[in-house]
Amino acid sequence: VKEEAPAVSDNLIDVLQIDPMELEIGYSLIPLVDPDQGGEILDRITLMRRQIALDLGYVVPPIRIRDNIQIAPSEYRIKIKGSDIARSSVFLDQLLAIDSGMTVATIDGTETREPAFGLTAYWISPERREEAEVMGYTVVDPTSAMITHLSEITKKYAHELISRQDVQQLLDNIKQSYPVVVEEVVPGVLTVGEIQQVLQGLLAERVSIRDMTTLLEALGDSARNTRNIDILTEYARQAIGRSICHQHQSEDGKLDVIAVDPLIEKEIVDSVEYTDQGIVISLDPARTQQILESLSNTLEEVLRQGRSPVILCSTNIRRPLRKIAERKLPNLAVLSYNEIAPEFELQSVGMVSLV
Repeated sequence: VKEEAPAVSDNLIDVLQIDPMELEIGYSLIPLVDPDQGGEILDRITLMRRQIALDLGYVVPPIRIRDNIQIAPSEYRIKIKGSDIARSSVFLDQLLAIDSGMTVATIDGTETREPAFGLTAYWISPERREEAEVMGYTVVDPTSAMITHLSEITKKYAHELISRQDVQQLLDNIKQSYPVVVEEVVPGVLTVGEIQQVLQGLLAERVSIRDMTTLLEALGDSARNTRNIDILTEYARQAIGRSICHQHQSEDGKLDVIAVDPLIEKEIVDSVEYTDQGIVISLDPARTQQILESLSNTLEEVLRQGRSPVILCSTNIRRPLRKIAERKLPNLAVLSYNEIAPEFELQSVGMVSLV
């Protein structure tokens, strides 16, 4: 007698599915997710995604939350496309007192690092909140600490998250109001994949892609002369220069800028080659290190004064300089003169030089 084969799920494809973003939590953090226990994480993630959409112009994919009994009870892990990217711990019965650099004394608590920015912090009991605030600490609850960390990771990796499908949806959305702009560029001038690469280049430097109409018009004009993605990205940045400047404006409305010595600019220009694979920089490693140290020291000095400067340089070295600096200074904003809208007043606060 022929036996019946065991029933096997035809839906094995689900097993292969990888979520763009995941938040794994230890079992003691489950109350943060459960609305019946006062958990706010789900609502806060919705608000976070909305804010990132406003800031970056990109709707990040939904974030799947899973509990994982194999990690420490108070630990959480953030994953991008199945890989662990960041992890930390929070304690539900405590608050996180973060040293903002303006504290007058050390508070009694368990020393740790604030997960999003690595600042010195202390876990304290809730009744010490007022004491900590008087001493100059910024005090946040565990949910806020997690959400800030999740938000920073999401913005940092937005360029890896944006897919061709996402780009096609953005194009479909624009096409409803500006059909001519889209039809003129895609697919006749540029492919969806090429536009994706430009948008990835912008998001990697936390430049908003919200003004897609202007970006598409700039790409449509520029792509008739070049298909090099790095050069197209620079043209795209220049088209939305006003928006980039607004992003880095100081409280007094000015742009605090650190200039680059013309001799350094010339060295970088002479060492750069644009290829089909991207920018190739053939600068001597020792010289690269010197430039990095000067850049880092100048930046540190200005940051100590309470300012948030940008590096300002000529257009042809903006991308190479950013590429040189990105490993050591990943959040450094490098702008070219062509991106500065005429209404912005520049305030020089330093110079990168090797003298």
